[in-house]
Amino acid sequence: MAICPQGHESSDEEYCDTCGARMTGPTAGGAPQAPPAPAAGDPGDACPDCGAPRTGRFCENCGYDFVLGGSGVGPSSSARPAAPPAGPPSTGSWQPAQPVGGGNAPSWQPAQPSQPWRPSAPPAPPAPPPQGGWVAVITADRAHYDAMIAQGGPDAARVAFPPYCPERRVPLRGPETRIGRRRHSRPMIPEIDLSEPPEDPGVSHLHAVLLAQPDGGWHVVDPGSANGTLVNGKLIEVNVPVPLEDGDRVHVGAWTLLTVRKA
Repeated sequence: MAICPQGHESSDEEYCDTCGARMTGPTAGGAPQAPPAPAAGDPGDACPDCGAPRTGRFCENCGYDFVLGGSGVGPSSSARPAAPPAGPPSTGSWQPAQPVGGGNAPSWQPAQPSQPWRPSAPPAPPAPPPQGGWVAVITADRAHYDAMIAQGGPDAARVAFPPYCPERRVPLRGPETRIGRRRHSRPMIPEIDLSEPPEDPGVSHLHAVLLAQPDGGWHVVDPGSANGTLVNGKLIEVNVPVPLEDGDRVHVGAWTLLTVRKA
């Protein structure tokens, strides 16, 4: 079995099953890489659902929330505000900009596709969100895609902007809303599932999480995606919740834009 640069075991030898990173590490028969350092707070904890080592608040294998427990039933924990993030990605090789606090960001790379693209029937009109609630408006952003492709990268030439990507609206309900791509080999199904055609290959299987706040607002946190999460054009730090305002723009992957709005 292959081991990705982050230390995860993967049955796919091209892209990691767990984090979507391009496979450059040794196979199980070679010298294994050192596993990533466990998240601060409870070092060495294992996920009670699947047994995977803990690397942050959310299990990379099944999406278990170590703070709320299970799939996130109950009130959200208080989140500290984010430090001012760095500016937008540079014009060099396609990779997220460096967040405040240092650390090297990975080069952009497509995650393992879960299913081939194929046309689908127009989606049924979504139900209106509850009065006074929030909604995520999901669209494809050509300007963001062009900026990412212009930075190059080993796989940029293989990523094409979708010719058809209808707008979607997802009401934000419950204590948390996960953003990612469903895969058939894992039990986790994100509430905002970006594996539906047209599938964005730059989105990790668990890319970001929207966290409800006691005052009715929302925060967004990136648990360690392969290509980073941007809020209003600025890369956010991993595992640091960032408050969202009405109309804020959240970019994930190669072209996906989520605009959060009060209903």
